[in-house]
Amino acid sequence: MATMAQLCCSPLSGHYFLINNSSLFSPRLGNSTISNTISLQCSKTKSHTPYAAAGGGDSGGIGRSNGGGGGGGGGGGGEDSESGGGGSGFGPIGALLNGWRARVAADPQFPFKVLMEEIVGVSACLVGDMASRANFGLDELDFVFSTLIVGSILNFLLMYILAPTLSSSAQTLPAIFANCPTSYMFEPGPYTLLNRLGTFVYKGALFGAAGFAAGFVGTAISNGLIKTRKKMDPNFETPNKPPPTILNAATWAVQLGLSSNFRYQTLNGIEFLLAKGLSPNFFKTSVVVLRCLNNVLGGMSFVAMARLTGSQVVGKEKADS
Repeated sequence: MATMAQLCCSPLSGHYFLINNSSLFSPRLGNSTISNTISLQCSKTKSHTPYAAAGGGDSGGIGRSNGGGGGGGGGGGGEDSESGGGGSGFGPIGALLNGWRARVAADPQFPFKVLMEEIVGVSACLVGDMASRANFGLDELDFVFSTLIVGSILNFLLMYILAPTLSSSAQTLPAIFANCPTSYMFEPGPYTLLNRLGTFVYKGALFGAAGFAAGFVGTAISNGLIKTRKKMDPNFETPNKPPPTILNAATWAVQLGLSSNFRYQTLNGIEFLLAKGLSPNFFKTSVVVLRCLNNVLGGMSFVAMARLTGSQVVGKEKADS
């Protein structure tokens, strides 16, 4: 029997394909010679949908199914690329939001910890700061106000930098710290003592830089508000000499690089252990208590550091105007 070659066109995809099928003919035509009979059964349409393209490729007969599958895969890749780049168009804010999501995904308790750090922690830090000053800090409210501004900024930064993310294992540190824990020095894993000390040094450098930047901004804001007050009320006098901006920022850098670095990394390790052994309610209570104590200690240690560096001098000395 002769072979019938039929050229068809899919009305959706607009692609032609050949079908070789001898069963289209009755056995009665076996002695007949039919050659090169081409039946064009195509009604072209101008509409074309992406589903038809993949479907047409998949049902196009021998040798076409792979092409259809490839087309479907390409469409899926486009979807992935769009969803992956959704937050990349917002610059630093987008990076911050993406980092926040990654931290929440790794630790669902992270928003609660940040909230406690900003409300309870900053308040406790303020109490510790004032308790370390004469007359409970009432004669040094300018210094206390400066500490409040800088502390609010830094507490969030410390929490954000130390918090682990789902991609922590994929993060890479500088070559010298390549084998060190990426989040905090007590992070679970087969790390040596030297590796963990490396994380302490690396995070200390980050904290020191953050402390200097936040200390510079916070001190400048505090001193700027005092100057504005003096312009509005010429009779207003500050009880103490305003802290030098650079020196106070450097004091915050040392405070964060040493004291805060050690305290917060230790606190993260303790909370990791408590989260495994306590119920959610007891765990949240322990977070509040621990962060209160940590920030009281932090406020007291900063006052001692400021006295040591001379960035906050108590007395009636005034800056030369």
